[in-house]
Amino acid sequence: MSELFGTLSDGTPVHRWTLERAGVRVRVLSYGGIVQSAEVPDRDGNTADVVLGFAALDGYLTHPEPYLGALVGRYANRIAGARFPLDGRTYALAPNEGANSLHGGERGFDKHVWDVSPVGDGGHGVRLSRVSPHGEEGFPGRLEMSATYTLEESGALRIAYEAVTDAPTVLNPTNHSYFNLSGSGHAGGHELRLAASRITPVDAGLIPAGDPQDVADTRFDFRRARKVGSGYDHNFVLDKGVTDAAEEVAELYDPASGRVLTVATTEPGLQLYTADHLGEPFAPGDGIALETQHFPDSPNRPDFPSTVLRPGEVFRSETVYAFSVRREA
Repeated sequence: MSELFGTLSDGTPVHRWTLERAGVRVRVLSYGGIVQSAEVPDRDGNTADVVLGFAALDGYLTHPEPYLGALVGRYANRIAGARFPLDGRTYALAPNEGANSLHGGERGFDKHVWDVSPVGDGGHGVRLSRVSPHGEEGFPGRLEMSATYTLEESGALRIAYEAVTDAPTVLNPTNHSYFNLSGSGHAGGHELRLAASRITPVDAGLIPAGDPQDVADTRFDFRRARKVGSGYDHNFVLDKGVTDAAEEVAELYDPASGRVLTVATTEPGLQLYTADHLGEPFAPGDGIALETQHFPDSPNRPDFPSTVLRPGEVFRSETVYAFSVRREA
């Protein structure tokens, strides 16, 4: 089911699609592929929206920096110096975080209106698609990109990405939802478990520096569930690596509501961001982003899993966000 959500200044309409199944309701915007809301029940059956979002289109247009719920690309996270080498040529990107490129540049995937069509029977899925032209934000290749959002029979939200290119390029999309399983307030009391034994340490600009480091005996060790707290904007190296099928890598739990979010992905990394810099109308720490991805600055790091996509290849990636409850307090 779709409805008009708003209109851009040039008259382009933005629609909102509602997906419902198994007591879960998710709303997706054609603008930026944004997950505007995800309403799920708690242990007592009370429903609340567990992702941060705006009630009207204007909120996303006037506050784009947090990338609330957005489909991010072409390259999620950072590329150092807003440039990278590929096949003997250096490509200059649009710098939008100091000297670096962040989340696709000044006008990445999150700031475009996507074509949307329903998929499957029963209104449980939508396919978003667009063509990113050669040279968009400096990235090479004409990229045909799609992201399919599906509510499964269990109420889990599956996001499946697919892309082809007509020239060698790099690609690293993600979803940038901020989760608050309480539905409001500070999310730092949520408990997190991550199947990650290493992180990519970063410099002052949050660019990976040096080799991946072991999390043992550090504040980055979430191999056993514990409170998240604050102060994280780091890529965790998932123990499973790149996989053909999505495997569970994270669990987020809110003791107050009993809500549980599990994350499964085909990706080798997960960026944990505790939203310490969120501004009005939100407050720092109001949500937790769990961005499944390849590693930041991979195009400049041949020792990292490759993000190169070539003509004749099909890029595929999946991430599944599954909701449940624990009955015990």
